[in-house]
Amino acid sequence: MDSSSGIESNGRVPLSAVVADCVKRWFRDTLKEAKAGDININQVSTLLVSCEKEVERKTAKTADMKEKGADPYDLKQQENVLAESRMMIPDCHKCLEAALADLKGALAELEESNEKEGSEIDDARNTIVEVEKVVGTTEA
Repeated sequence: MDSSSGIESNGRVPLSAVVADCVKRWFRDTLKEAKAGDININQVSTLLVSCEKEVERKTAKTADMKEKGADPYDLKQQENVLAESRMMIPDCHKCLEAALADLKGALAELEESNEKEGSEIDDARNTIVEVEKVVGTTEA
């Protein structure tokens, strides 16, 4: 057997080498999924915060327009914009919950393989805790 390439003299690769290679690739792919899930959650969280701030601004602007006796057509348009902004928030929550479930699944796979340490795994755990706080407070 050639020790540098893991190939036996008959040209075959031992099963143990094949399995070890598969495990390495599986771990690398699962870790990529966890990182992608973490990034996806961060993007959706940012969008959610942005939508919530937008609703606050649009609500204030609509109230201001009503106070100042704005043209009914303009007021109606502003109310429509506000309604559209409000509709984005539940969509963001659904996306956030889906991304959270994906990240939890990837983390569970890593933990089942006895990979429980590492900066990426710690980041995933921290992200899950933070997002569960947000999802928990908005569902109440």
